Amino acid sequence: MEILELKKKANEVRKGIVTAVHAAKSGHPGGSLSAADIFTYLYFEEMNIDPKEPKKADRDRFVLSKGHNAPGLYSVLAERGYFPKADLLTLRHIGSYLQGHPDMKHINGVDMSSGSLGQGISAAAGMAVSAKMSGDSYHVYTLLGDGEIQEGQVWEAAMFAGHRKLDNLTVIVDNNNLQIDGSIEDICSPYPIDKKFEAFNFHVICVENGNDMEQLKKAFDEAKTVKGMPTAIIANTLKGKGVSFMENVASWHGKAPNDEEYEKAMKELEEAGAALDAPVSGGAASNQEKAGGADGK
Repeated sequence: MEILELKKKANEVRKGIVTAVHAAKSGHPGGSLSAADIFTYLYFEEMNIDPKEPKKADRDRFVLSKGHNAPGLYSVLAERGYFPKADLLTLRHIGSYLQGHPDMKHINGVDMSSGSLGQGISAAAGMAVSAKMSGDSYHVYTLLGDGEIQEGQVWEAAMFAGHRKLDNLTVIVDNNNLQIDGSIEDICSPYPIDKKFEAFNFHVICVENGNDMEQLKKAFDEAKTVKGMPTAIIANTLKGKGVSFMENVASWHGKAPNDEEYEKAMKELEEAGAALDAPVSGGAASNQEKAGGADGK
């Protein structure tokens, strides 16, 4: 998929996030929006998956370690065709299969139930070592929050993955620098994140703008070349990306927009989508579409 099309998909994923959280009147929009581009790249470009065969044996696996960002995962799964987009309106409702945290028993496309912070990376490392032991070819991806990596179990799993040389494991850190109580630097700084993963024998890729598809493509392409060690992609993102009044505001970590805020957010996202659809004068259009997309799928 070309870069421009990935950007359009990410904008649709953001619409789904805002719609779901508004309908639920609770949830976690901030980190879901900051990771929307990562979710989109994984599910529309990077991973070997098939919504028609959600349990196929050779599929790549994804573990949302920061499970409270389920609205982002659900939105991209719906956009990719795992279940109807209309079901996003049932998020967190009684009787809905779209619970506040991912449930592998009831949701197509969810490979691991998660929610307790710090534990998803352990499950992902276990999946990766299982593939090694069984001679399977699938790759395992896991997404962590930067606040989440304050949890000690994260570093136990990292030590295990590095020791086992799990080159079929890619860890992505959504580094938006905010958690529920404020800046991660002020609460319990995990910096320098890259040096910590390097110390556990990871190949580390730092992405200056993790909301930029071209930069994400470059990072994941580099990760494919790594042999003999796991990879950590540290993606610097913007909390609440795509909705102006949510951007870089810690309080939007875990609250839903009211009706007025919902209308404003959706208007901004509709305008962003229209801008992506608009033709660009001169040669800029072809240059934009070619950027990073000449060898895209």
